[in-house]
Amino acid sequence: MEINKQIEKAKKGDQAAFTFLLNHYWNEVYGFMLKRTENETNAEDITIETFSKAFDKIATYNPEFQFNTWLISIAKNVHIDLLRKKKSSLFVEITDKEDQKAYNIADTTPSKEDELITEQNLSQLLRYIKELKPHYQEVIQLRYFQEMSYQEIANAIDEPLSNVKVKLLRAKKLLAEIIRNKR
Repeated sequence: MEINKQIEKAKKGDQAAFTFLLNHYWNEVYGFMLKRTENETNAEDITIETFSKAFDKIATYNPEFQFNTWLISIAKNVHIDLLRKKKSSLFVEITDKEDQKAYNIADTTPSKEDELITEQNLSQLLRYIKELKPHYQEVIQLRYFQEMSYQEIANAIDEPLSNVKVKLLRAKKLLAEIIRNKR
């Protein structure tokens, strides 16, 4: 089965497999959280954090269970944590230890999305980027125009490295879709 192959590749650190899993399950996890939170921003933040945690802990995934069920249970826990932290008025609190454990996916091989993005004319590309949500615009700007490393972006926007990686994967996919639709 395709999904199981991708999960096995992701366990070995394959960038394309992470991207495949993110793209394949994003709408399901996001839709589930949108129903629960009734807030697009919170649903998106929880979904990003869910994939971040799932990719961190993918080695612990038990194939006896459906992958989407595993993701949804992580999403529920992220949501519960969020509600607890909101009570203490902090949105997300991440420790250095969690940051250091951030999954280490190779950033070097350009994906199909990277190639599509880089072959665009600059002014055209900037117009496409403006169609993204602000937090996706920001990570794309920092990565491609200021040429920051993932760690530098994490420091700049004060978010864990794993969240930055998931946000960039998602932003690149959305940007590539915009580019394809405009062609």
